[in-house]
Amino acid sequence: MAGNPFDNQKVMSNVKNIILVGSGKGGVGKSTVSCNLAVALKKCGRNVGIMDADIYGPSIPRMMGALQQSPEIQENKKITPITRYGVKMMSMGFLIEEDSAVVWRGPMLFKAIEQFFSDVEWGELDDLVIDLPPGTGDVALTIAQKMKVQGAVIVTTPQNMALIDAKKAVDMFNQVKVPLLGVVENMAPFTPAGASEPITLFPKGDLDTYLTANNIKKLSSIPFNPSVGLNSEAGVPIVEGQPDSEQAQSFMQLAKNIAGF
Repeated sequence: MAGNPFDNQKVMSNVKNIILVGSGKGGVGKSTVSCNLAVALKKCGRNVGIMDADIYGPSIPRMMGALQQSPEIQENKKITPITRYGVKMMSMGFLIEEDSAVVWRGPMLFKAIEQFFSDVEWGELDDLVIDLPPGTGDVALTIAQKMKVQGAVIVTTPQNMALIDAKKAVDMFNQVKVPLLGVVENMAPFTPAGASEPITLFPKGDLDTYLTANNIKKLSSIPFNPSVGLNSEAGVPIVEGQPDSEQAQSFMQLAKNIAGF
């Protein structure tokens, strides 16, 4: 009888909390949430790193303003992570050209993920935020089997089409025995300047009902604003670029909820 694959999890002695940020689908702003969460945690006074586990589609370098940066290799062969806004970062995007495709089979992908854990000189961290690729594939399973993870955050948008896939992400984390910290509702209704009524970008679905029925915490609701995307394109997360905005404050609330677990 095969042993339990979760019995051989490693503990990163220099990292207090490994936090996975995932979603059941792409296009819900998962990487945007990961970057702003990492910077917000840093603003809370914590030592923070962010790992881009989306090997095929790395976006952290652009969103964190670190394009065309190459990490240094130390004499002991360890990789020095790139640092922006006080956050240490590692991504495949630092190792290849932005418009180059990574054409790898599974074993090579898993080896890269393992090296991001073992060969990067992260130093002492309170939180290592891991931006997972979209979906419920092998990367999350590999990380859960190899590393002791403190919790996962699921990102979704309000409508039922996104909720369907968020439910799959919930089931995935339950199956791989990763505690679910809660859900972030991204691109929530917003009220433009000068308006009295909020605008609903997506039709309101059953997210709140589902969370209540399953005793899942809503960690934060991030109102939609084009500035969030514009800041990401410019490489300045909105928590850093517009710290007094409603969206930045929502990300700060997310970080405070995470830091309290």
